[in-house]
Amino acid sequence: MFNHFLRENKISAAILTIIRLYLGYAWFTAGLGKIQSGAFDASGFLKGAIANPVKGPDGNMVYSWYVNFLESFALPNIDLFNFIVPWGETLIGLGLMLGCLTTAAMFFGLVMNFSFFLAGTVSHNPTDIFLGFIILTAGYNAGRIGLDRWVVPFIRKTAKTYIGKDKAKATA
Repeated sequence: MFNHFLRENKISAAILTIIRLYLGYAWFTAGLGKIQSGAFDASGFLKGAIANPVKGPDGNMVYSWYVNFLESFALPNIDLFNFIVPWGETLIGLGLMLGCLTTAAMFFGLVMNFSFFLAGTVSHNPTDIFLGFIILTAGYNAGRIGLDRWVVPFIRKTAKTYIGKDKAKATA
């Protein structure tokens, strides 16, 4: 019942728009600030997450696989992450604020939220994750009051056209 309300109701679309704008503004300003400063460097954050990983009550690392990922992939490719993080945050924010490809933007926002969370940064991540899952669950309705009203039908129509052409080629 609640899922139906989130995914179909017009009142829900208005509430989702407010949540979407709030999250979008937070992502956009975080990313844009990093881009404008020109001095963003994630290596300090990554080194800190590796040196001080999340530990359980027994004192053992909880996410050793994630620390291994940071150590063996993220840190050696720091230039890539220095590009992806600020531009990813900015584009996620832009997508959410404009309501354009909302579900994709929120999915990647959640990936980044969980990445920060797994690295031990609590901050506002739990709230963002909770609100993000509401947006993701709502699907198309979260971007109904936004560009998704036109973008999603266009993508569906275009995909259907290309799939139809591929099926016709396969049967010929």
